[in-house]
Amino acid sequence: FKSLFDPGDECDLKLEEGVDPLEAAIDIIAKPRGKRPTSIHLLSGGEKTLTATALLFAIYLVKPSPFCILDEVDAPLDDANVDRFTRILRKFADNTQFIVVTHNKRTMEAANALYGVTMEEEGVSKLVTVRFNQGAQVQSAAVISG
Repeated sequence: FKSLFDPGDECDLKLEEGVDPLEAAIDIIAKPRGKRPTSIHLLSGGEKTLTATALLFAIYLVKPSPFCILDEVDAPLDDANVDRFTRILRKFADNTQFIVVTHNKRTMEAANALYGVTMEEEGVSKLVTVRFNQGAQVQSAAVISG
């Protein structure tokens, strides 16, 4: 959490009391700088995204996975928070391969490879690949959908 937020920011998980732990709700309580502790439901879109991402990566510290697919999780983030997000992706990239669906140029700049899909004519999708670690090599292929 602190790697995505500022030092001094806090986050806690609270298990619903008086209920079977396997059935209990989990409340995520975050305290970003200058705010009172609050449920994740009351945070801004960017704060929710960073808090949920922090929880995901905390789980990865305990139980890593070889790959992770993230679909436009950076959409509600401003540039500073996109930079924090891409920094943590790089930190975990040695053990996990990330597939990130994004329209954010800053996130794309942090990638090792980009895969784009265009449709120049109806029914024919064109895949364009750019690999940054191999001298910005561009490849393309046509895929006919039917």
